[in-house]
Amino acid sequence: MRIRDTALAEVKLIEPQIFGDARGYFFESWNAKAFREAGIEARFVQDNHSRSRRGVLRGLHYQVSQPQGKLVRVVSGAVFDVAVDLRRSSPGFGRWAGVELSAWNHRMLWLPPGFGHGFYVLSETADFLYKTTDYWAPEHERTIRWDDPTLAIEWPVPAGMPPRVSDQDARGVAFTEAECYP
Repeated sequence: MRIRDTALAEVKLIEPQIFGDARGYFFESWNAKAFREAGIEARFVQDNHSRSRRGVLRGLHYQVSQPQGKLVRVVSGAVFDVAVDLRRSSPGFGRWAGVELSAWNHRMLWLPPGFGHGFYVLSETADFLYKTTDYWAPEHERTIRWDDPTLAIEWPVPAGMPPRVSDQDARGVAFTEAECYP
């Protein structure tokens, strides 16, 4: 397993070792010892699965209380996945990192607590799996606009084809107005 830094040092890109042959393949998607040795200390309490269609954009989501660390991956299709540093005390505050995750590249992304998260679906459909370090708490969930000009995330959205977003995501607040972490 190879664990690399992204544009945000705490957000890690994980590239598992794939063992494959004519029958298919195998890889470890979670190994507490290997992750701990790479500096990722996580105890997961919840697994989630979402399916989305091409052009759907989910995010940018986070919880102001009970912040969640997330280990995310795609098992069918492809997405452009984004993490945003929401920790005011961090030198990376307000910066973002984006990577393509797909069923073909088997990459995973680790986002520690303190980061907002979103993704844009690149394929016909995408099945997105993620483990969290704390439980979903809808009363603490917050959303920042996906197209916030301060963050200036370079989403791979085709010109003239706005992404499909939920009502919640359409009502997201500006980054400058968002509740952030200390």
